Amino acid sequence: MIKICIFDLDGTLCRTQESIARPVNMVLRRFGLPEQPVEAFNYYAGDGLKNALKRALADAGDQDGRYLDAGLPLCRAWLDQDPLYHVEPYEHMVDALHALKEKGVKIAVCSNKPHTSAVNVIRTVFGAGLFDEVIGQSERIPIKPDPAGTLEILSRCGMKKKECLYFGDTNTDMITAHNAGVTAVGVTWGFRPRAELTEYGADIIIDDPAEIPELVI
Repeated sequence: MIKICIFDLDGTLCRTQESIARPVNMVLRRFGLPEQPVEAFNYYAGDGLKNALKRALADAGDQDGRYLDAGLPLCRAWLDQDPLYHVEPYEHMVDALHALKEKGVKIAVCSNKPHTSAVNVIRTVFGAGLFDEVIGQSERIPIKPDPAGTLEILSRCGMKKKECLYFGDTNTDMITAHNAGVTAVGVTWGFRPRAELTEYGADIIIDDPAEIPELVI
């Protein structure tokens, strides 16, 4: 029986490409490099802000990452200034989450976003109290695919691995779920194509948030 659903944030719960592109492109401008298109952030994002910036710098001409160390604190500060820039939940997502709660299922977020930004986005977009736990990246919680965040959520909620579905839109999420020993649910409406989810071992793949409550029996 499924008792908890854990969700990735960027590309799974919400469209967030523009919110990530904004601070990264601000760093590129600061160092005289060309901005990168929002669509490119489907592939830059997913493995934490540092990796997103590193990939954007490389495509903008800084293959050696000489601006990475100076740019990362700027990028984090600019993200924190406006983490909700053009962020919106995917269609049918809010209804799906409320349907889970009505079934008595706990819901949580495990994100590679900095923890403060992740909490801010979730509370603002979905309201306080809907999610039982929100964990983002911090000095204590390493970025996914390390399973630490997922395992901590299970521990806090008193849940077993077999009672959990983990939802995500990238290879990183599928690896995270398998590293944690929980069921990996790939979602096709996010940053990456179905083929990537299949390649990295999604146990289940769904195409619309409306399908989420149907997975909970």
